[in-house]
Amino acid sequence: MIELKNIDFKETFAVRYPVLRRGKPIESCFFEGDDLNSTVHFGLYYNTKLAGVVSVFKNKNSIFSAENQFQIRGMAVLQEHQGKKFGKQLLIKSEEYVLTQKSDLIWFNAREIAVPFYQNFCYQIAGDAFEIKEVGMHFIMFKYLKN
Repeated sequence: MIELKNIDFKETFAVRYPVLRRGKPIESCFFEGDDLNSTVHFGLYYNTKLAGVVSVFKNKNSIFSAENQFQIRGMAVLQEHQGKKFGKQLLIKSEEYVLTQKSDLIWFNAREIAVPFYQNFCYQIAGDAFEIKEVGMHFIMFKYLKN
């Protein structure tokens, strides 16, 4: 059984750490803005256990002209659950949330290895690759959502 629900930012660490921050201090799982009222965190539960997470931040990137923008951060699915389309469900949940906020622009910094996944859902690359220190190469990706 799969359930998607709002969670507290601290609950995301159980998935962020092994997938995105392994070998780094647990404090690195906290992202600036995690604790803001304008940020939401979704957890995907599989058989009542947390298997995936995504956070959606109200955050403007100056390369886009839209006033009301949202950024996905920390999307991750535990390794033993990858390939089960949980990432797709987290992405859809994020898009649905952004639409409820009267926005149609969602963007994020995608790890190079994840670019093909996002392209499968019509996300596009904006600009050139860049490196995030101690994390690796990334691309800004975005999508204008349809209401």
